[in-house]
Amino acid sequence: MTPRLTIGITTRNRAGSLNACLRSLDLLAPLAPEILVFDDGSSPPAADQIDGGLPRPRILRDAASPGYIVGRNRLVREAAAPAVLLLDDDTRILSLESLEQALQVLDGDRSVAAIAFAQTEADGRPWPAAMQASPAQSPAIVASFIGFAHLVRRDAFLSVGGYREEFVHTGEEKDLCLRWLDGGRAVVYLPSAGIAHVTDPSGRDRARYLRRLVRNDCLNALYNDPLPRVLWTVPARYALYFRMRSAWGIRDPWGWAWIVRELGSRILPIVASRRPVSRATVRQWRALTRAPRPYAISAPAGRVANHA
Repeated sequence: MTPRLTIGITTRNRAGSLNACLRSLDLLAPLAPEILVFDDGSSPPAADQIDGGLPRPRILRDAASPGYIVGRNRLVREAAAPAVLLLDDDTRILSLESLEQALQVLDGDRSVAAIAFAQTEADGRPWPAAMQASPAQSPAIVASFIGFAHLVRRDAFLSVGGYREEFVHTGEEKDLCLRWLDGGRAVVYLPSAGIAHVTDPSGRDRARYLRRLVRNDCLNALYNDPLPRVLWTVPARYALYFRMRSAWGIRDPWGWAWIVRELGSRILPIVASRRPVSRATVRQWRALTRAPRPYAISAPAGRVANHA
């Protein structure tokens, strides 16, 4: 029997976080989900570090450590269910109701490609509004989700090729959601559907994070922005590196050169393959970043939600 939900978790060298995440999935037992874990080259392997008594997920391991974006793509491809909940290993499920509400939206509205969840502390206290997908206090159509936890419609994800794997880490959500928006798909944020994000500092490097954030914002513009917009968005996004490096107090004197080298090595293939979104999509994206659109969730028996 095909499950209604697949849960896909990406992990690397964070056994404690992974076990806590798996333990929290007990709350979703009534949904009988398929559980997959992508092990991004953990040492020792993640399969050897899962505590006894926890759900035994199917492990997808890549010893080459290609990164969590590659892992998410593989998790969605391998999923048996039409809806896939993608989780970082430092997340915790807090309630069955949050997932039931998210699945209700996907079931009731084929135009919705993904659900964004609210970030909370382990005890359910929400993070500040500035650290959410939207400041909205009720369901809303938003420009993008935050990747710590998101529910995707599998066929919508695969129809656009999933995440761009060359991004490797950071900023991949905006690129994916922009391509969905260009195809008439929506992302819905559910502020009452919280998932805990108990951030694990293991393996985090702020200088590396900033480099990849700026590089990937530039790649997003190169791939997606129409002419002539791309001619100024790429330099503007590159300039953010210097402002953010100073504001964050990061010492990384050669980060700017790394970004230039990364972009320069990709520019010809990007020019040859890029499929920019329409100007109307850019306007719609900018409008959503300024003011999310209220979204009315349809009753379970309804077919299409009203989000005019």
